[in-house]
Amino acid sequence: MDSINLKDSAFLRACRCEPVEWTPVWFMRQAGRSLPEYRALRKEGSILDAIKKPDVSTEITLQPIRRYGVDAAILFSDIVVPVHAVGCGVEIEPGIGPVAADPFRSSDDLKRLRSLNPEVDTPYVLETIKGCIQELQVPLIGFAGAPWTVATYMVAGRGTTDQAPAHSLKNENPELFDNLINLLVEGTIEYLSHQINAGAEVIKIFDSWAGSLKGNDFDKYALEPCKKIISALKSKYPQTPIIAFPRQAGDRYIDFAKQTGADCLALDDSVSADWIAQNVQADGCVQGNLASSHMVSGGKELIKETKKIVKALSNGPHIFNLGHGITPVSYTHLRAHETREDRGVRGGGG
Repeated sequence: MDSINLKDSAFLRACRCEPVEWTPVWFMRQAGRSLPEYRALRKEGSILDAIKKPDVSTEITLQPIRRYGVDAAILFSDIVVPVHAVGCGVEIEPGIGPVAADPFRSSDDLKRLRSLNPEVDTPYVLETIKGCIQELQVPLIGFAGAPWTVATYMVAGRGTTDQAPAHSLKNENPELFDNLINLLVEGTIEYLSHQINAGAEVIKIFDSWAGSLKGNDFDKYALEPCKKIISALKSKYPQTPIIAFPRQAGDRYIDFAKQTGADCLALDDSVSADWIAQNVQADGCVQGNLASSHMVSGGKELIKETKKIVKALSNGPHIFNLGHGITPVSYTHLRAHETREDRGVRGGGG
């Protein structure tokens, strides 16, 4: 597909709040994880091993497009890739996730955060993007983790249920924590800029742990960093749509897109589609928000909830997706359909 037609894709038109003939769809974590062909290709080892091989990560990015025919691809990568690349000691252990042998705890640790140069530090990511866009006939989504979420892994040394180590550090040493966030903001802008230069048509910012921030902390560590990143990207790439995902933000989803400048707001399944339509959709495109559990259970309830979400959000721009990432066993209930009508998510307009 040539670039003119690609810009007219339903996915990009929805991001721009333009009319579409159907509700475009893609799934978070669709690039791998749940697919048997992905597991066969990746085998054992850290996800970072696959990410650092552009031929492998390109193939993994393309696999769900071939299988399901969804309306967008998302780069196969991970939110900790940039901090791993600059020598912060963050690795990804199979079955555990991001871990850091030497967590970020003091001002001395700031010295480990050298400036990110994507062309030198993460060339494999840029090569993967270039390889994908040569093959794809749908838009490619590049992405990064939001500073707060990345910081939680750096400070705790691994994933936690309440992000308590990061909360403790920001409360006990706010100057140090602010310096960390500011450095991550700068690195994220550089990282995403290079992804756009390499060919990514859309950018998504994942703030998976935004919901643990309350009150002024949400403003300072979730909203403001996202706003700075989007503002910097829009100044250079005004035509590139940006999706923000402050997961479990609750009432703070309201006005988040307007305050940050995001073109589209992804929402998790802790809020209903009816609530989204009443409180968020007026500000622009929304993405979501089927509970991932339905992809495991399948059956009539999956169809019912899918249709319910599409109907509730049919009066405005909407990209159908999950409220969180697809689970490893979900592929058993996904099917590649023969027509747009068969998909069940194609009836809504934007």
